[in-house]
Amino acid sequence: MRMSRTVLLPLAALSVLAVTAPAEAATAHRDTAHRDTAHTDTAHRKLLVELREEGGFAGLRNRVAVYTDGCAVLSRRTGPTVRKCLTAAEWRGLRGSLKHLRLGRSQARPPGADFIAYRLAYKGHRATRYSLPQTWRPVVSRLEKVLVKHGTPN
Repeated sequence: MRMSRTVLLPLAALSVLAVTAPAEAATAHRDTAHRDTAHTDTAHRKLLVELREEGGFAGLRNRVAVYTDGCAVLSRRTGPTVRKCLTAAEWRGLRGSLKHLRLGRSQARPPGADFIAYRLAYKGHRATRYSLPQTWRPVVSRLEKVLVKHGTPN
């Protein structure tokens, strides 16, 4: 039995489509699901604590935002924003330090130019200080260590 070329070529194309279409569809579905999950994760995450350090002659502008899921968004004046999750030890230590944190009121900006403003946000409250109160020191120290350790992209 002899088949013409016009019949064989469409059949060959259909067989190629049948083999590759499921793989391409799965990849497209997985990529879309990943994007949707990433969007959902950022849309539903709740902020636990945020530190902003700004000022000084060097023009410091650091930000560490830690969410209730244990992951953080880290940024500096220069360089990209980095998203990392804290280690179990970092997470435990930070939560322990936060138990003792008392934000209090913001401090008035001191005269002069070489001051660093420390802005903390926690439990819906925000305060700015230019000298660190005793209860702020462990929290700020832990957040600065997270920024140094994880604040550069891999």
